[in-house]
Amino acid sequence: MKAPILIIGAGLVGSLWAVLLAKRGYQVQVFELRDDPRKAGFACGRSINLAMSHRGWKAVAKAGIEQQIQEQAIPMYGRLMHDTKGGLTHQPYGKEGQAIYSVSRGGLNIELINIADQHPNVSFHFGQKCLNVDLDSTTALFESRHNGQQRQVKAERIFGTDGAFSSVRRSLMKTPRFNYSQSFLSYGYKELHIPPKSDGSHALDKNALHIWPRGQFMMIALPNPDGSFTGTLFLPYEGGSSAFEQLNSDEAILRFFQDQFPDSLQVIPNILEEFHENPTSSLVTIRCSPWRYQDKALIIGDASHAIVPFYGQGMNAGFEDCTILDEMIDTFEGDWGKIFEAFNSSRIKDANAIADLALRNFIEMRDKVADPDFLLRKAIAADLHERHPQFLPLYSQVTFSHIPYSEALQQGLAQDQLFEDILRLPGIHENWKSNPEVDQLFKAWLSKQPSSTAMA
Repeated sequence: MKAPILIIGAGLVGSLWAVLLAKRGYQVQVFELRDDPRKAGFACGRSINLAMSHRGWKAVAKAGIEQQIQEQAIPMYGRLMHDTKGGLTHQPYGKEGQAIYSVSRGGLNIELINIADQHPNVSFHFGQKCLNVDLDSTTALFESRHNGQQRQVKAERIFGTDGAFSSVRRSLMKTPRFNYSQSFLSYGYKELHIPPKSDGSHALDKNALHIWPRGQFMMIALPNPDGSFTGTLFLPYEGGSSAFEQLNSDEAILRFFQDQFPDSLQVIPNILEEFHENPTSSLVTIRCSPWRYQDKALIIGDASHAIVPFYGQGMNAGFEDCTILDEMIDTFEGDWGKIFEAFNSSRIKDANAIADLALRNFIEMRDKVADPDFLLRKAIAADLHERHPQFLPLYSQVTFSHIPYSEALQQGLAQDQLFEDILRLPGIHENWKSNPEVDQLFKAWLSKQPSSTAMA
């Protein structure tokens, strides 16, 4: 048996990483602050459904649970925008047949814990609060949430997968030259449950991600296998009439939804109960470096790169951390010093890039998805991809490929300039399909791009 490894955090990334390490023969202990979700259930009321895409599917395939997740996942082939009069506009995500998949966070976490627990070399310890991590001695101190009993755990190596407010990262922050920043959006979010119809079917089209874009705020809804949807309202905390601080009475809440999301009231019968009972949660971006301490400790997932949820890549990025690390074990023949160094030097720029992309996509989802220029840009991009398959629109690079996030961001910025030039053409909305200048601009733009970034 290989040297013991300690994972702090049994969420999505921690439980997946436990599976991958166990399959390689490592002895793994996983400590988690929460109680076992298989017994206690998974907390609702502050969740945003997961959108599984290529990067996530690759990781669950490595873990051997792809089939189980596929059975619960619901394909969403595009965005379905709702206007204030109930009108619908569909926008496909990629080529015909391409989809992102709505997956229950709690269901996926439980599946990963179950499959990890099947390995005799993995042990889970729930209800354990991490009080301190001694990086030099690779020792962690835990306290039981139930009886206050403390215990020290010694390991050869520690992985921090304990989320945006990581205790392992807190210990790293005490080391020299550690860089850290956190930034909160001035927006919060509130979960709103959309129940199934009386016959158990979905009240909305289940094969789409529903968006109610309203300029400075929005609501979204993702389907669940039981016929329900998990809705999420994103709203400024303060300022103007459309802010959480203004929704301080039943009358104000009902008036707001009647004005802004009238069709949602038909599918959220208990809107006041949902609004009052579910908390208003914050949206944070966390960046830091380095992620490692010598060859002794490493933070991954939200512990190292928490992002806002607007590209649907938070879980996918964390899972990709695991995929890359697993591949590096082979590349560096199990030399953890080299693995940590290579991962730290290559992955941080990608984490920063997806953080930037997620913030950028918030503006897109909130402000632009119903804008005629934005819809035209999407149509032209899809047409260019159809005629020049090597040309991948930014969304496809992020969602339907394994191109590093940092490369996708650079390509996306270059594509912005191309589409700005195209949209300035006279009469482009009426004649874009038959306009030879579109191809001329595309070829001129392509000739100026470095060969490594022009085509994906």
